[in-house]
Amino acid sequence: MKILFGVQGTGNGHISRSRELVRKLKEDGHDVEVIISGRKEDELKEVEIFEPYRVMKGMTLVTHKGKMDYFETTLQLDLVRLMSDIVLLNTNGTELIITDFDPITSMVARTRNIPSLGFGHQYAFRYNIPMARGTFFEKQILLNFAPARYNAGLHWSHFDQPLFPPVIPATLYAERSVMVVKTKILVYLPFEEVEDITAFLAPFEAYDFFIYGKVHENGDEGHLHFRSYSREGFLADLMECNGVVCNAGFELPGEALHLGKKLLLRPLDGQIEQQSNALGMVELAYGMAMESLDGPILAEWLEQPCREPLHYARTVDYIAEWIGSGQWDELSKYTDAAWAEKPYYS
Repeated sequence: MKILFGVQGTGNGHISRSRELVRKLKEDGHDVEVIISGRKEDELKEVEIFEPYRVMKGMTLVTHKGKMDYFETTLQLDLVRLMSDIVLLNTNGTELIITDFDPITSMVARTRNIPSLGFGHQYAFRYNIPMARGTFFEKQILLNFAPARYNAGLHWSHFDQPLFPPVIPATLYAERSVMVVKTKILVYLPFEEVEDITAFLAPFEAYDFFIYGKVHENGDEGHLHFRSYSREGFLADLMECNGVVCNAGFELPGEALHLGKKLLLRPLDGQIEQQSNALGMVELAYGMAMESLDGPILAEWLEQPCREPLHYARTVDYIAEWIGSGQWDELSKYTDAAWAEKPYYS
Protein backbone atom coordinates (compact mmCIF):
# COMPACT_ATOMS: atom_id res chain seq x y z
CA MET A 1 0.00 0.00 0.00
CA LYS A 2 1.26 3.49 -0.81
CA ILE A 3 1.01 5.59 2.34
CA LEU A 4 1.64 9.30 2.94
CA PHE A 5 2.64 9.74 6.59
CA GLY A 6 2.60 13.20 8.21
CA VAL A 7 4.48 13.84 11.46
CA GLN A 8 4.11 16.90 13.71
CA GLY A 9 7.72 17.78 14.46
CA THR A 10 7.09 19.86 17.59
CA GLY A 11 8.77 18.17 20.56
CA ASN A 12 10.08 14.61 20.38
CA GLY A 13 6.96 12.60 21.27
CA HIS A 14 5.37 12.62 17.81
CA ILE A 15 8.68 11.70 16.18
CA SER A 16 9.33 8.93 18.71
CA ARG A 17 6.04 7.07 18.20
CA SER A 18 5.90 7.72 14.44
CA ARG A 19 9.44 6.35 14.12
CA GLU A 20 8.22 3.02 15.49
CA LEU A 21 5.13 2.80 13.29
CA VAL A 22 6.94 3.87 10.09
CA ARG A 23 9.60 1.22 10.74
CA LYS A 24 6.93 -1.46 11.14
CA LEU A 25 4.97 -0.37 8.08
CA LYS A 26 8.12 -0.49 5.95
CA GLU A 27 8.97 -3.94 7.33
CA ASP A 28 5.48 -5.06 6.27
CA GLY A 29 6.22 -3.98 2.70
CA HIS A 30 4.28 -0.72 2.52
CA ASP A 31 5.61 2.19 0.47
CA VAL A 32 5.75 4.99 3.04
CA GLU A 33 6.46 8.63 2.17
CA VAL A 34 7.04 10.87 5.21
CA ILE A 35 6.47 14.59 5.70
CA ILE A 36 7.63 16.30 8.90
CA SER A 37 6.15 19.71 9.69
CA GLY A 38 6.36 22.28 12.46
CA ARG A 39 10.13 22.09 13.03
CA LYS A 40 13.26 23.26 11.23
CA GLU A 41 15.20 20.52 9.49
CA ASP A 42 18.47 21.30 11.31
CA GLU A 43 16.67 20.71 14.62
CA LEU A 44 15.61 17.16 13.71
CA LYS A 45 17.59 14.32 15.27
CA GLU A 46 17.60 10.55 14.76
CA VAL A 47 15.04 10.55 11.94
CA GLU A 48 16.93 8.29 9.55
CA ILE A 49 14.12 5.72 9.52
CA PHE A 50 11.92 8.32 7.78
CA GLU A 51 14.25 8.70 4.79
CA PRO A 52 13.58 9.87 2.23
CA TYR A 53 11.46 12.50 3.98
CA ARG A 54 10.46 16.09 3.35
CA VAL A 55 10.28 18.95 5.85
CA MET A 56 7.53 21.59 5.58
CA LYS A 57 6.82 24.58 7.78
CA GLY A 58 3.25 23.59 8.65
CA MET A 59 1.88 24.89 11.96
CA THR A 60 3.27 24.71 15.46
CA LEU A 61 2.23 25.91 18.91
CA VAL A 62 4.54 28.41 20.63
CA THR A 63 5.24 28.27 24.37
CA HIS A 64 7.00 30.62 26.78
CA LYS A 65 8.13 29.82 30.34
CA GLY A 66 5.86 26.82 30.72
CA LYS A 67 2.76 28.42 29.20
CA MET A 68 1.04 28.40 25.84
CA ASP A 69 1.56 31.64 23.91
CA TYR A 70 -1.38 31.90 21.50
CA PHE A 71 -0.38 35.40 20.35
CA GLU A 72 3.06 34.25 19.18
CA THR A 73 1.48 31.12 17.73
CA THR A 74 -0.72 33.33 15.55
CA LEU A 75 2.18 35.61 14.55
CA GLN A 76 4.36 32.74 13.31
CA LEU A 77 1.57 31.24 11.20
CA ASP A 78 2.28 31.56 7.46
CA LEU A 79 -1.07 30.79 5.81
CA VAL A 80 0.21 31.44 2.29
CA ARG A 81 3.05 28.94 2.73
CA LEU A 82 0.70 26.44 4.40
CA MET A 83 -1.88 26.56 1.62
CA SER A 84 0.84 26.38 -1.04
CA ASP A 85 2.30 23.23 0.53
CA ILE A 86 -1.17 21.67 0.65
CA VAL A 87 -2.06 22.51 -2.94
CA LEU A 88 1.28 21.49 -4.46
CA LEU A 89 1.74 18.22 -2.57
CA ASN A 90 1.85 15.29 -5.00
CA THR A 91 -0.43 12.45 -3.88
CA ASN A 92 -0.55 10.42 -7.10
CA GLY A 93 -1.17 6.79 -6.22
CA THR A 94 -1.59 7.46 -2.49
CA GLU A 95 -4.02 4.94 -0.99
CA LEU A 96 -3.95 6.09 2.64
CA ILE A 97 -2.84 9.17 4.55
CA ILE A 98 -1.70 8.79 8.16
CA THR A 99 -1.36 11.94 10.24
CA ASP A 100 0.35 12.13 13.60
CA PHE A 101 -1.22 15.52 14.37
CA ASP A 102 0.20 17.02 11.18
CA PRO A 103 -2.20 19.58 9.66
CA ILE A 104 -0.78 19.46 6.12
CA THR A 105 -1.49 15.79 5.43
CA SER A 106 -4.78 16.06 7.33
CA MET A 107 -5.95 18.88 5.06
CA VAL A 108 -4.69 17.13 1.91
CA ALA A 109 -6.72 14.04 2.80
CA ARG A 110 -9.89 16.08 3.31
CA THR A 111 -9.56 18.20 0.17
CA ARG A 112 -8.71 15.24 -2.08
CA ASN A 113 -11.03 12.67 -0.47
CA ILE A 114 -8.22 10.24 0.38
CA PRO A 115 -8.85 7.89 3.34
CA SER A 116 -7.08 9.24 6.41
CA LEU A 117 -6.06 7.78 9.74
CA GLY A 118 -5.17 9.81 12.81
CA PHE A 119 -2.39 8.20 14.82
CA GLY A 120 -1.47 9.41 18.30
CA HIS A 121 -2.61 10.44 21.73
CA GLN A 122 -4.55 13.49 20.54
CA TYR A 123 -7.02 11.22 18.74
CA ALA A 124 -7.96 9.52 22.03
CA PHE A 125 -9.86 12.68 22.99
CA ARG A 126 -12.56 11.82 20.49
CA TYR A 127 -13.68 9.17 22.97
CA ASN A 128 -15.00 9.29 26.53
CA ILE A 129 -11.79 9.76 28.55
CA PRO A 130 -10.74 12.21 31.30
CA MET A 131 -10.61 15.71 29.83
CA ALA A 132 -9.87 19.00 31.53
CA ARG A 133 -12.52 21.70 31.37
CA GLY A 134 -10.43 24.12 29.31
CA THR A 135 -11.94 26.74 27.03
CA PHE A 136 -14.00 26.27 23.87
CA PHE A 137 -11.02 27.59 21.86
CA GLU A 138 -8.60 25.08 23.42
CA LYS A 139 -10.93 22.16 22.77
CA GLN A 140 -11.42 23.19 19.15
CA ILE A 141 -7.66 23.32 18.57
CA LEU A 142 -7.20 19.87 20.09
CA LEU A 143 -10.01 18.26 18.09
CA ASN A 144 -9.64 20.14 14.80
CA PHE A 145 -5.92 20.86 14.40
CA ALA A 146 -5.38 17.73 12.30
CA PRO A 147 -8.56 15.61 12.13
CA ALA A 148 -8.84 12.29 10.29
CA ARG A 149 -11.60 9.94 9.14
CA TYR A 150 -10.39 7.01 11.29
CA ASN A 151 -8.66 7.33 14.65
CA ALA A 152 -5.93 5.22 16.26
CA GLY A 153 -5.98 6.96 19.62
CA LEU A 154 -3.41 6.04 22.27
CA HIS A 155 -3.69 6.22 26.05
CA TRP A 156 -2.20 4.78 29.26
CA SER A 157 -5.50 2.98 29.98
CA HIS A 158 -8.31 1.98 27.61
CA PHE A 159 -11.09 3.60 29.74
CA ASP A 160 -13.48 1.05 28.15
CA GLN A 161 -12.96 2.77 24.79
CA PRO A 162 -11.43 1.51 21.50
CA LEU A 163 -7.99 2.92 22.28
CA PHE A 164 -4.53 1.45 21.80
CA PRO A 165 -1.85 1.29 24.52
CA PRO A 166 1.13 3.67 24.25
CA VAL A 167 3.78 3.07 21.61
CA ILE A 168 6.93 1.95 23.42
CA PRO A 169 10.36 2.13 21.69
CA ALA A 170 11.73 -1.26 20.76
CA THR A 171 14.78 -0.61 22.96
CA LEU A 172 12.61 -0.75 26.07
CA TYR A 173 11.39 -4.27 25.23
CA ALA A 174 14.90 -5.68 25.03
CA GLU A 175 15.87 -8.18 27.71
CA ARG A 176 18.60 -6.54 29.77
CA SER A 177 19.63 -6.30 33.39
CA VAL A 178 19.57 -2.64 34.42
CA MET A 179 20.27 -1.72 38.00
CA VAL A 180 17.86 1.01 39.16
CA VAL A 181 19.55 3.78 41.14
CA LYS A 182 17.13 4.85 43.89
CA THR A 183 18.48 8.39 44.09
CA LYS A 184 18.54 8.98 40.32
CA ILE A 185 15.71 11.10 38.89
CA LEU A 186 15.19 11.87 35.21
CA VAL A 187 13.91 15.39 34.51
CA TYR A 188 12.46 16.41 31.14
CA LEU A 189 10.82 19.85 31.22
CA PRO A 190 11.40 21.29 27.73
CA PHE A 191 8.88 24.12 28.20
CA GLU A 192 10.59 25.44 31.34
CA GLU A 193 13.67 27.65 31.50
CA VAL A 194 16.88 25.95 32.69
CA GLU A 195 17.44 28.53 35.44
CA ASP A 196 13.94 27.88 36.82
CA ILE A 197 14.54 24.12 36.82
CA THR A 198 17.89 24.62 38.54
CA ALA A 199 16.33 26.68 41.33
CA PHE A 200 13.56 24.10 41.70
CA LEU A 201 15.88 21.10 42.10
CA ALA A 202 18.89 22.62 43.85
CA PRO A 203 17.64 22.14 47.46
CA PHE A 204 17.27 18.36 47.08
CA GLU A 205 20.93 17.42 47.38
CA ALA A 206 20.28 13.79 48.34
CA TYR A 207 19.16 13.05 44.78
CA ASP A 208 20.93 13.12 41.43
CA PHE A 209 18.80 14.84 38.79
CA PHE A 210 19.55 14.17 35.11
CA ILE A 211 18.08 17.15 33.29
CA TYR A 212 17.07 17.20 29.61
CA GLY A 213 15.19 19.92 27.73
CA LYS A 214 16.64 23.32 26.82
CA VAL A 215 20.16 22.02 27.45
CA HIS A 216 22.73 22.48 24.66
CA GLU A 217 25.76 20.75 26.14
CA ASN A 218 26.52 18.23 28.86
CA GLY A 219 27.62 19.52 32.24
CA ASP A 220 27.51 18.66 35.93
CA GLU A 221 26.91 21.01 38.85
CA GLY A 222 27.04 18.87 41.96
CA HIS A 223 23.90 16.74 42.06
CA LEU A 224 22.48 18.42 38.94
CA HIS A 225 23.51 16.73 35.69
CA PHE A 226 22.60 18.59 32.49
CA ARG A 227 22.34 16.53 29.31
CA SER A 228 21.86 17.60 25.69
CA TYR A 229 19.47 15.55 23.59
CA SER A 230 20.50 12.01 22.76
CA ARG A 231 17.80 9.39 22.34
CA GLU A 232 20.18 6.59 23.30
CA GLY A 233 21.45 8.43 26.38
CA PHE A 234 17.95 9.49 27.36
CA LEU A 235 16.58 5.95 27.24
CA ALA A 236 19.57 4.66 29.21
CA ASP A 237 18.91 7.23 31.94
CA LEU A 238 15.21 6.38 31.85
CA MET A 239 15.87 2.68 32.44
CA GLU A 240 18.29 3.39 35.29
CA CYS A 241 16.33 6.11 37.13
CA ASN A 242 13.89 5.63 39.99
CA GLY A 243 11.43 8.31 38.90
CA VAL A 244 10.60 10.87 36.21
CA VAL A 245 9.66 14.54 36.54
CA CYS A 246 8.28 15.80 33.25
CA ASN A 247 5.67 17.87 31.48
CA ALA A 248 2.32 16.14 31.00
CA GLY A 249 2.93 15.01 27.46
CA PHE A 250 2.12 11.44 26.56
CA GLU A 251 5.04 9.37 25.28
CA LEU A 252 7.52 9.76 28.14
CA PRO A 253 4.95 9.03 30.90
CA GLY A 254 3.88 5.96 28.92
CA GLU A 255 7.47 4.73 28.71
CA ALA A 256 7.90 5.36 32.44
CA LEU A 257 4.71 3.43 33.28
CA HIS A 258 5.86 0.59 31.05
CA LEU A 259 9.09 0.35 33.09
CA GLY A 260 7.53 0.95 36.51
CA LYS A 261 8.96 4.41 37.22
CA LYS A 262 7.14 6.81 39.53
CA LEU A 263 5.89 9.98 37.84
CA LEU A 264 5.46 13.65 38.70
CA LEU A 265 3.80 15.69 35.94
CA ARG A 266 3.88 19.44 35.42
CA PRO A 267 1.24 20.21 32.71
CA LEU A 268 1.85 23.07 30.33
CA ASP A 269 -0.35 26.06 31.24
CA GLY A 270 -3.13 26.74 28.74
CA GLN A 271 -2.66 23.40 26.94
CA ILE A 272 -5.77 21.30 27.40
CA GLU A 273 -4.13 18.04 26.29
CA GLN A 274 -1.50 18.26 29.02
CA GLN A 275 -4.02 19.42 31.61
CA SER A 276 -6.16 16.40 30.69
CA ASN A 277 -3.17 14.07 30.90
CA ALA A 278 -2.38 15.28 34.42
CA LEU A 279 -6.03 14.74 35.35
CA GLY A 280 -6.01 11.23 33.91
CA MET A 281 -2.72 10.34 35.60
CA VAL A 282 -4.10 11.28 39.01
CA GLU A 283 -7.49 9.60 38.40
CA LEU A 284 -5.73 6.37 37.47
CA ALA A 285 -3.49 6.71 40.56
CA TYR A 286 -0.51 6.21 38.24
CA GLY A 287 1.36 9.33 39.43
CA MET A 288 1.22 12.84 40.89
CA ALA A 289 0.84 16.27 39.31
CA MET A 290 1.76 19.86 40.16
CA GLU A 291 0.53 23.13 38.64
CA SER A 292 3.95 24.81 38.91
CA LEU A 293 7.50 23.89 39.87
CA ASP A 294 6.40 23.22 43.44
CA GLY A 295 9.14 22.26 45.91
CA PRO A 296 6.87 20.85 48.65
CA ILE A 297 5.09 18.58 46.14
CA LEU A 298 8.46 17.40 44.80
CA ALA A 299 9.59 16.63 48.36
CA GLU A 300 6.46 14.56 48.97
CA TRP A 301 6.79 12.75 45.65
CA LEU A 302 10.45 11.86 46.20
CA GLU A 303 9.38 9.82 49.24
CA GLN A 304 6.81 7.84 47.25
CA PRO A 305 7.55 4.24 46.17
CA CYS A 306 7.60 3.09 42.57
CA ARG A 307 4.72 1.15 41.07
CA GLU A 308 4.74 -2.18 39.27
CA PRO A 309 5.64 -2.00 35.54
CA LEU A 310 2.62 -2.09 33.23
CA HIS A 311 4.51 -3.86 30.41
CA TYR A 312 2.48 -2.49 27.51
CA ALA A 313 2.04 -4.50 24.32
CA ARG A 314 3.96 -3.92 21.11
CA THR A 315 1.27 -1.53 19.99
CA VAL A 316 2.62 -0.80 16.52
CA ASP A 317 2.23 -4.49 15.59
CA TYR A 318 -1.53 -4.25 16.17
CA ILE A 319 -1.88 -0.86 14.49
CA ALA A 320 0.10 -2.00 11.47
CA GLU A 321 -2.05 -5.13 11.20
CA TRP A 322 -5.18 -2.96 11.39
CA ILE A 323 -3.84 -0.65 8.71
CA GLY A 324 -2.86 -3.52 6.43
CA SER A 325 -6.27 -5.17 6.76
CA GLY A 326 -8.01 -2.23 5.11
CA GLN A 327 -10.94 -2.85 7.48
CA TRP A 328 -10.55 0.44 9.30
CA ASP A 329 -14.06 0.38 10.77
CA GLU A 330 -13.17 -2.74 12.79
CA LEU A 331 -11.02 -0.90 15.31
CA SER A 332 -12.04 -2.61 18.56
CA LYS A 333 -10.90 -6.03 17.29
CA TYR A 334 -7.31 -4.76 17.30
CA THR A 335 -7.44 -2.52 20.39
CA ASP A 336 -8.90 -5.36 22.48
CA ALA A 337 -6.14 -7.69 21.33
CA ALA A 338 -3.44 -5.15 22.19
CA TRP A 339 -4.66 -4.72 25.77
CA ALA A 340 -5.18 -8.46 26.23
CA GLU A 341 -1.54 -9.20 25.41
CA LYS A 342 -0.03 -7.48 28.43
CA PRO A 343 -0.20 -8.96 31.94
CA TYR A 344 -1.74 -5.86 33.52
CA TYR A 345 -5.23 -5.00 32.24
CA SER A 346 -6.82 -1.92 33.86
